[in-house]
Amino acid sequence: YTGEIPDSFFNLSSMIYINFDRNNLNGTLPNKMCDQLPQLEMFTVHVNHLEGLIPQSIGNCSSLQYLSLMDNFFTGSIPMEISHLNQLLILELGNNSLNGYIPSKVFNISTLENLLLELNSFSGMLPSNMGLGLPNLQELHMYGNRFFGNIPNSISNASNLFHLDLSENEFSGIIPSSLGDLRLIQNLFLANNNLTMDDSHEFNFLTSLTSCRNLKYLEISDNSLLSKLPNSIGNLSVENFEASSCGINGNIPLEIGNMSNMIRLSLSSNDLNGPIPITIKGLHKLQYLDLDDNGLQGSIIDELCGIRSLSELYLTSNNFFDVLPTCMGNMTSLRKFHIGSNNLNSNIPSSFWNLKDILEVNLSSNVLMGNLPFEINNLRALVLLDVSKNKISGNIPPTISFLKTLETLSLANNKLKGPIPTSLSDIVSLSFLDLSQNLITGEIPKSLELVSSLKYLNLSYNRLEGEIPNGGPFKSFTTQSFIHNKALCGSPLLQVPPCDKHIRKMSVRKKLLIICSSSIIVVFGILIVVCMILRMHKRKKVGNPIEKDLSTLGAPRRISYYELLQATNGFSESNLLGKGGFGSVYQGMLSSGKMVAVKVLDLNLEATSRSFDVECKAMRNLRHRNLVQVITSCSNVDFKSIVMEFMTNGSLEKWLYSDNYRLDFLQRLNIMIDVAYALEYLHHGSSITVVHCDLKPSNVLLDEDMVAHVRDFGISKLLDEEHSKTHTETLATLGYVAPEYGSKGVISVKGDVYSYGIMLMEIFTAKKPTNEMFAEELTLKTWISESMAKSIMEIVDFNLASQHEKEIREILDLALRCCEDSPDARINMTDVTTSLIKIKTSFLLLKKEIMK
Repeated sequence: YTGEIPDSFFNLSSMIYINFDRNNLNGTLPNKMCDQLPQLEMFTVHVNHLEGLIPQSIGNCSSLQYLSLMDNFFTGSIPMEISHLNQLLILELGNNSLNGYIPSKVFNISTLENLLLELNSFSGMLPSNMGLGLPNLQELHMYGNRFFGNIPNSISNASNLFHLDLSENEFSGIIPSSLGDLRLIQNLFLANNNLTMDDSHEFNFLTSLTSCRNLKYLEISDNSLLSKLPNSIGNLSVENFEASSCGINGNIPLEIGNMSNMIRLSLSSNDLNGPIPITIKGLHKLQYLDLDDNGLQGSIIDELCGIRSLSELYLTSNNFFDVLPTCMGNMTSLRKFHIGSNNLNSNIPSSFWNLKDILEVNLSSNVLMGNLPFEINNLRALVLLDVSKNKISGNIPPTISFLKTLETLSLANNKLKGPIPTSLSDIVSLSFLDLSQNLITGEIPKSLELVSSLKYLNLSYNRLEGEIPNGGPFKSFTTQSFIHNKALCGSPLLQVPPCDKHIRKMSVRKKLLIICSSSIIVVFGILIVVCMILRMHKRKKVGNPIEKDLSTLGAPRRISYYELLQATNGFSESNLLGKGGFGSVYQGMLSSGKMVAVKVLDLNLEATSRSFDVECKAMRNLRHRNLVQVITSCSNVDFKSIVMEFMTNGSLEKWLYSDNYRLDFLQRLNIMIDVAYALEYLHHGSSITVVHCDLKPSNVLLDEDMVAHVRDFGISKLLDEEHSKTHTETLATLGYVAPEYGSKGVISVKGDVYSYGIMLMEIFTAKKPTNEMFAEELTLKTWISESMAKSIMEIVDFNLASQHEKEIREILDLALRCCEDSPDARINMTDVTTSLIKIKTSFLLLKKEIMK
């Protein structure tokens, strides 16, 4: 059904049940909806497009037992009158835009069995006696709100609770040990809060939970627990235990082997050290083990091989060394194996290639040696293979073409030689291929033009020669895919010489003669240029000494003006990446072989010096994976530049508005999550608050893995004690600027939130806020706001599939919350990040279910 609920439904005094779940209803609920419904027992409009306030008259439905308004767009607070419903069993208000405090009397509706308040903007503290008034409560869902303060001890008085979810809020203080009195509890979720340990820094609450023999799911990730795991952990009955990013330190206790019911265990991103305990073999039901990003040491123990049910094993970014155990070939249930960024220093055991059902293998950033064997063809279910940044040698085996389901293949940064197998074109699902920084020779197989799914290709830094193919996916690849090879030729757009048809038909001897002659000429030319530079340098030292004041910004070495000159071919037009308000950016390669971007400031502008100082100050102490890393700066009287890491895939703006590039829904969502992480760090995570002031797609760069990095801090502001500043000289970009910039010149983190909201709208509609369609009263913001009540897919970028309507609607609603006119009404970046991750998780789970 579509449209509004007819008023006639609210005049039927004998009505007992009203169920409008999962329709396309819109409009509001009438203010007097319950005045004529004294017998109504169930009212549910779950999953519609209803909006407005919850009417106060709801309290007049005195017989109501089941009330569900979930998954709509209701706003405002919960009316006090709901607490009059003294027969209510189920109250579901989740996934709306409700806010304010929960009326305390709601926690005294003694009949309540299910209370669902998740994914709103509720705030406030929970009443200290909340459990006393809810003796029948079985499920309490409060995740994804803004509740703060302590978790009350009295919650244990709700003794029938079997599901408690308080995650993704702002709860603080210690986790109460009284939770152990919830003897029926099955699911306990406390992740993503500000919870801590008591003064003894011991996991007392974990010990208390050993009394909860029905407990199956326990999630406490993303809290500041800063403690060692207690030995009592072995007495927990849980099947799923997630404690990532908690600051847990010390060794993994031997007693962990007693958790015989464990199916899923995640302790990633902590400070664990020591070896994996051999007792882990006792987890014979374990299917998922994530120990990524710790400081674990030792070798990969054979005991892991004994866990025959293990399906996913993540050991990335630790200090494991020695060899991969030969017994890995017996782990026939293994589907995903990630052990990148360790110190493994052996050949890959031959038994490893017997894992015929494995889907993902990541062995990158180790010291693995040997060849890739012909037996690689056994891994016929493989979707991802990454052995980059090792010391693998030999040829790429042609049998790799038997991996028909392979989507991602990275063999970069090894010592591979020989040709690229022409049979690679048989992998029709291949979308990511990186063979860069090897010793690969020969020509690029023209057959790769047939791999229509190929979206990313990097063949740079090899010894390839001959013509670059120009059909199929090669139409969208840029020069970055082919730079620094031996003798490639092709389209001038790729910055390679055109292919001479006559020379290509010459004999090998003639080709060698031409190459040798050309080499001699080039050498003489280089010698002449070097002599001229040395002579000029000598003159300048005598007549006008150059100051080389280098600020390294924490970099391990200093870079001179002359090295930058050489790296950029004398700041050649062919190396120009783009021009901005304060200067130009050039691509360059340092003598070490590292690709960099060099931002050269225009000294004719008055603001240049200030921009240079601000950007250096802003970036000096900022370190985050989603910020463009500044390597160093170089300045003298006549020259100022900033040297940054080079981003292979260019700007987000290029991907949004170029015909040669496409971003799917998940790529766009991941990019905006990356940008949200960067802003969250600048606003809340760095030692001093930083306001970027000029957030827009051209200031977001994408690396080779399509990870987003925020750049350009030339007009950023550092906020010390104050949370905002008045600064009328900000030169932010029109269309992205918050209203308070123009009216009062106020600079605050909420201005960045506004700009982020505009970007979020732009990336899913592919409409710039300065588009000519926006004039007078119509803006990007008002255009989207007005369209939310209609078919939202009519304004979305046509490249996005219609099946993403639910997620896009949630994203654009979040964007509007970022762009409230009042800065105080805007959401903060921490909540933005949380909301987007939740949308992504929901999308992936739904996608997984559909694939099943």
